[in-house]
Amino acid sequence: MNKRREKGQSHSTRPVRIGPPKWVRYSPEEIEALVVELAKMGYTPSMIGIILRDQYGIPLVKSVLGVKLCKVLEKYNLAPPVPEDLLRLMMRAVNLRRHLEEHPKDYASKRGLIEIESKIRRLVKYYKRVGKLPPDWEYDPERAKVLVSQFYSQVFFGGSFITMSEAGEGAGGAAGK
Repeated sequence: MNKRREKGQSHSTRPVRIGPPKWVRYSPEEIEALVVELAKMGYTPSMIGIILRDQYGIPLVKSVLGVKLCKVLEKYNLAPPVPEDLLRLMMRAVNLRRHLEEHPKDYASKRGLIEIESKIRRLVKYYKRVGKLPPDWEYDPERAKVLVSQFYSQVFFGGSFITMSEAGEGAGGAAGK
């Protein structure tokens, strides 16, 4: 849904492969233990994938385990409270709101905030439809600030995530849309 780019994307595609690569030296149980250990150390799902690829030579968790990395994290209750792409967008929105408090006449940034928040709302609608977010979950800037600050403390100080209901006490959660 990138509205700014009208051309195609240039990127490499993953080779079609059935089953795990032959050069992977780790068993599925060892890889699952590595994923859990890295998650407990405070790494995000994308960072876990990068670490497994670069340091352990595991190209894709799904090709070895048969399930995606996020499903492994959900199995052990280590998944973030909201999907990572939505959390990153909320981080950008929180930082942009903080910038706009200091510079209220920055109209280009105001437009950027509007675009980011519309992306957030589209993603929330999608995640509600597929069941990753509860049906009554709504984006609220104050709630986003709480989630982002809690995410920063979890990543940088090794804390644990709070649940979405704890983060949304009194904010969001309105039925009607």
